[in-house]
Amino acid sequence: MDRRSFIIGTAASIAAGPAFAQDAYPSRAVTIINAFPPGGANDLVTRPAASALEAVLKHPVVVETRAGAAGAVGAQVAASAKPDGYTLLSHNNGLAGYAEVDKLFGRQAKTTRADFIPLARLAADPVLLLVNDQQPYKTLEEFVADAKKRPEQTIYSSGGLYGASHLPMALLEKAAGLSKLRHLPTAGGGPAITALLGNNAQASTQTVLATLQHVKAGKLRPLANFGAQRSKALPDVPTLKERGYDVVYYLWVGLFVPKGTPAAIVSALGNAIDKAAASPQFTTAIANIGLEPSYLPAADFVKFWDEDAKRSDDAVRQIGKVEG
Repeated sequence: MDRRSFIIGTAASIAAGPAFAQDAYPSRAVTIINAFPPGGANDLVTRPAASALEAVLKHPVVVETRAGAAGAVGAQVAASAKPDGYTLLSHNNGLAGYAEVDKLFGRQAKTTRADFIPLARLAADPVLLLVNDQQPYKTLEEFVADAKKRPEQTIYSSGGLYGASHLPMALLEKAAGLSKLRHLPTAGGGPAITALLGNNAQASTQTVLATLQHVKAGKLRPLANFGAQRSKALPDVPTLKERGYDVVYYLWVGLFVPKGTPAAIVSALGNAIDKAAASPQFTTAIANIGLEPSYLPAADFVKFWDEDAKRSDDAVRQIGKVEG
C-alpha cells in the first residue's frame, strides 16, 4: 500500500469511527410518559420512582404527563416513540384492555400488549368501593341492595371509559348481580375523586393511596376492599371476598418501553429500576403516601400482567359497547 492510499484509508476509518461506536446507555435524559393526570395513583407513584431512578442512572429522568382517553393517549405516544430506552411509559391495568375495547367497536387496535415490554411493577394498591359522606350507605350490603332497586339513580365516577377505575365496578356489578349503574367517566383518577367529593357521583372505585386522606377526613366512606387481604391502612374495611364476592382487583402502576427496544437496554433499565425501587429514597416515599410494598421485577411482572390482562378483558366484555 502506497502512502497516499494509507492516508486516505486511515482518514476514512477515523471518519467512520463514530458511526460504529455506540454511546453507553444512558448518555442523556430519560423521559417517562405518565398517561394520567396529576392526583391519581400513577402520578403519585411515578414521580418518586423517577427521582430514585435518576440517582441510579446519573442522568435526568423527566416525567411528562400525556393524559387523555383513560390513558390511551399516553399509551399511543409511548408506543410510537423511538425504541431506544429514552422513552418509558408509566401505565396501569387499563393498558391491557385497549385492544379488547377496539374489538368491541370493530376497529383496528391502536395499541396492544405486544406494543410494550414490561420493565417492572412499581406498586399495586387495592381498590376500594367508596361513597360520598352525604350518602346513607354504611355497609356494602346496603349499597348493593339500594343499587339493585335504583341502578339508574346510582351514579359512580371513574377515570374514563374502560379505564382502570371503570373496570372494577364492572366486575362488582357482575359478581353482585347488579344491573349496570349510571357511569360518570372523567379525565383521570384525580377528577373522578373530585366528582365523588363534590357529590356529583355517589360512589367510585379508587385506590387506598389516592383516597386515604379523604377517608381519614371523613369526606369519603369505604364500604369494601377489592384486595386479597384487608389494607393495613384501613383494617376495619372488609374485602369483597369476605362478603361473598369472588372479586380481587388492584390498581397497579408499571413501567414499560416500546417493543423493539434492544435487549441490552431493557436489561440495563430493569436493573436500574430494581436498584431504584430498593432504595430508601423510593421505599420511604412510598411508605409516606400510604402504600404497602408490592414491587415486582420484570420476570414476575410479565407473569402477573398475563393474569391481570384476563381480568381486564373480562371487565371490558362485561361493560360492553359504550359510546363515549
